Amino acid sequence: MAKTDQKTGEALGTGRRKSSVARVRVKDGSGKIVINGKSLEDFFVNEQDRRAIMDTFDAAGVRDKLDTRVIVNGGGVSGQSGAVRMGLARALVNLDTEHFAALRDGGFLTRDSRMKERKKPGLHGARRGTQFSKR
Repeated sequence: MAKTDQKTGEALGTGRRKSSVARVRVKDGSGKIVINGKSLEDFFVNEQDRRAIMDTFDAAGVRDKLDTRVIVNGGGVSGQSGAVRMGLARALVNLDTEHFAALRDGGFLTRDSRMKERKKPGLHGARRGTQFSKR
């Protein structure tokens, strides 16, 4: 079942990593990428984060053919770029199922499920207990 917005013709995709969530919308256009109202270069200043997103376009072979709008929140910069990467891959598959094999083989559709472990009662953190005192 392809998730598309019937009014605008945009394909939708949701990506998650750590505690970040990205909602991605993709439609035919000139290759413009807007993340939380900013350009890709302004939002992700680190080259590694920009590369993770552009590699998704390269794997599908649609680098300058689609306009992308992203709303991402939660977590840090690295988690947000991973969430955008996964959401973008899902949106591209919803736009055209021919992209599925290339994106799956590249690992773009695989969810990175590593999250911070929760704090337990009676401990200082997730696992750190109190220091032993002999007296």
